[in-house]
Amino acid sequence: MADYIVRASAANNQIRAFAATTKEMVEYARSVHETSPVATAALGRLLTAATMMGIMMKGDKDLLTLQIKGDGPIGGLTVTANSKGAVKGYVKHPEVMLPPSRSGKLDVGGAIGAGTLSVIKDMGLKEPYSGQIRLISGEIAEDLTYYFAASEQVPSAVALGVLMNKNNTVKRAGGFIIQLLPFAEEEVISNLEAKIGELSGITDLLDQDMTPEMVLEHVLGEFGLEILDRVPAAFECDCDKERVEKAIISIGEKEIREMIEENEPIEVNCQFCNSHYYFSVEELNDILKKMKRR
Repeated sequence: MADYIVRASAANNQIRAFAATTKEMVEYARSVHETSPVATAALGRLLTAATMMGIMMKGDKDLLTLQIKGDGPIGGLTVTANSKGAVKGYVKHPEVMLPPSRSGKLDVGGAIGAGTLSVIKDMGLKEPYSGQIRLISGEIAEDLTYYFAASEQVPSAVALGVLMNKNNTVKRAGGFIIQLLPFAEEEVISNLEAKIGELSGITDLLDQDMTPEMVLEHVLGEFGLEILDRVPAAFECDCDKERVEKAIISIGEKEIREMIEENEPIEVNCQFCNSHYYFSVEELNDILKKMKRR
């Protein structure tokens, strides 16, 4: 099943909800970054969250970046999403291995440690919007729940999950974001809180092979769930040789000359998708000529 996101409403538009299945994108990220199981779970959760948060933005060129910096062995994660369901991301130390947590699950919180979560929205204004919180647990879903409440004043329930096969490929991945709108009635609020509290966890729902629609029906069915649309989701990187050339230009003439003097071709890797780009000495000389013509 191809990855996609469902956008929905409930309780006469007092609740808005998003749910996603993201197995393919998380498995692709695992394969290109060669992530360990705990790194796969961490990156997969953040990719899943970003792709849902991305389609909350309205502009075609709007971009969302989620960045986690922690003192745990994984170092940090960066994920970028657009408003059309495309997402890309990487983890600083993809090879990190940790024993299971006390509950017997992948110890994402231990891998990330204490630190910060930053949410940056570039919506074409002079300055991008940026919000930052201290990590609550490093488990990502709890941290994003706190972010929505503290930085955007939107009461939210965030659930994110990645299940692994015994061969360390991705078995299931997905999640949901459910939010109360400002005019939500007290009865709706208390009933939703009670329903969320009854859930055993998103991984249990994923392991039952539930689709995003089925997950939202399970959680919000009694609130009059209305599915609004489905948006395809995928891991997509927009890097190309021209963009990489601009990055080389940005490091300055002195550094480029030093590369040329070594008389060896250089290799530049994209952090997001691990693509490799090669520049010969002749191409580096051409870049210098372009810089002088500007």
